[in-house]
Amino acid sequence: MAETAKIIDFDANATTAMDPRVLEAMRPHLLSGGNPESRHGLGRRARLAWDDAREHMAALLGAHVDELVLTSGGTEANNAALFGLLHEAVGAAGRDDERRVLCSPIEHPAVNGPLELLNEQGRIRLEKFAVGCDGVVDPAEVVRAIEAGPKPILITLMLANNETGAIQPIMEVAEKCNSAGIAFHTDAVQALGRVDVHFNRLGVTTLAAGSHKMHGPPGIGLLIVRKGVRLKPLIIGGGQQKDRRAGTPPVALAVGLAEALRLFDAEKVERHLKWRHFQRLLLDELRLHLSGKPVSIEFNGPEDSNKQLPQTMNIWFNNPSINGELALMKLDLAGLAVSLGSACASGSMRPSPVLLAMGCSQERAKNSIRVSFSANTTEEEIRRAAKIMAETVIELITEIE
Repeated sequence: MAETAKIIDFDANATTAMDPRVLEAMRPHLLSGGNPESRHGLGRRARLAWDDAREHMAALLGAHVDELVLTSGGTEANNAALFGLLHEAVGAAGRDDERRVLCSPIEHPAVNGPLELLNEQGRIRLEKFAVGCDGVVDPAEVVRAIEAGPKPILITLMLANNETGAIQPIMEVAEKCNSAGIAFHTDAVQALGRVDVHFNRLGVTTLAAGSHKMHGPPGIGLLIVRKGVRLKPLIIGGGQQKDRRAGTPPVALAVGLAEALRLFDAEKVERHLKWRHFQRLLLDELRLHLSGKPVSIEFNGPEDSNKQLPQTMNIWFNNPSINGELALMKLDLAGLAVSLGSACASGSMRPSPVLLAMGCSQERAKNSIRVSFSANTTEEEIRRAAKIMAETVIELITEIE
């Protein structure tokens, strides 16, 4: 097993290491007491840091500070949005067919799971619209799905896919939803810290995001709720965050998330250029190392780079000898961390539902490899990783032959 210090981490879509600058911003608040709800000096100091962090987050995300709710992570934020939006809408709906909820077939389990549960309980009627072979939803498909029955009470579509990096046409879909008076939720967990996310411009009703995918601290996420929209709270207790999410405010985590957002905003041009270069370099190096070998390198996702996250790649080594699970183990032993899909579903051994929804074969959906870079990725790591991946592919082909 490769030593941890030598492992190349190309699984940033699962999580990222915290930026040391984020830790430094958090340190004073980790080492001091003070509850923001307390009225003494320590409490007032904590309240000032909490309020400042929230204001910075809101400004960087194109939202009003009163629209921001801080959560324990992206999963809670998605759950809070879905259960909160649907609570009153389901109760107000009459017939069962008026409880229509539309979503894409490529949603993360944090969105798909709650909706499937509510569907099984008979509280909603869940329907899914199609996704293109490039992993991008055509807004016309959403319109057709809306018109196929009574007006939906909710539509949800992720901003960027966690497996392919496909960026969805959120603004176009939001425009359709707003004109029809339909609530629209977007899961922006994978988009935050990779591309610009501006809540007001997107036009959605609610937006969920996390921290640990963008070199922020784990254990905190955010939910943005459009002004005037009421959500039944998911966590009930004290009156914190204006009764929208109970629990003692995690000041240090909020400061860390605000700093991670600030650092991305300051460095995004440099990161984007680096990531796009790394995408091209990795493919070039793989093709060089595998030249003349009986395998082709297929790419899952949009051909247009503007429709894809700049640091995500989904690759299929097209040869019957390439088994995804075996390749993953060999790559791990060689010191390269990648994945076969969503980290939240990677232990299922099933073909990727995302790739199947895109029309990929069972073989391709089961054996494609996701590569995702972080802000810390280096060119030297790209070259080393390409060599490791090529050697593993050649080894698997040779073993079968």
